[in-house]
Amino acid sequence: MNKKVGLYFGTFNPFHIGHLIIANHLSQFTDLDEVWLVVTPQSPFKKRSNLLSNYHRFELVYRALEGYDHLHVSDVEFNLPQPNYTSLTLAKLAEKHPTNEFAIIMGEDNLNHFHKWKNYEYILEHHKIYVCPRISKDEISDAFKNHPKIVKTDTPIIEISSTLIRRSIKDGKNVEPLLPTQVWKYVDEMNFYRN
Repeated sequence: MNKKVGLYFGTFNPFHIGHLIIANHLSQFTDLDEVWLVVTPQSPFKKRSNLLSNYHRFELVYRALEGYDHLHVSDVEFNLPQPNYTSLTLAKLAEKHPTNEFAIIMGEDNLNHFHKWKNYEYILEHHKIYVCPRISKDEISDAFKNHPKIVKTDTPIIEISSTLIRRSIKDGKNVEPLLPTQVWKYVDEMNFYRN
């Protein structure tokens, strides 16, 4: 039987409860069988000093998903050429998992820029896109409004930012409630984002 898998891309720097709530909601309240959290690698062209290594960010997501049978972490993009294009990732996953049906998960704000993605017409022709609502003033472009491959979801709107979490840790604030328990433990033990 074909499995419907939603791909949720992100740097997850760090992975927080907002990410977990959205991924779990999509796996439970849509027709997706599973959600794979695809950790985006550090671009060799953009060195960001506060971006944890691929390994550590993968580990954070892996630990957070313990006990969630419908959620999985993927490092598929770590071995793909940079800069990374979603169309190549989809092709690689289709090759590795030919019986799965892959869909993309994105925020409503990203949908307005989707036409700028490399091979976006091909992606839309072959894959569904599950759109999560955002607090945003942007009007969705007419081309995507009633598109049969675009599925609007009722995912909760979570306004938590990884940037705020990193800044708060650096400032000595307690952000433990914003991170899954295992993520907080790892971040704390490893002294991540402190300086």
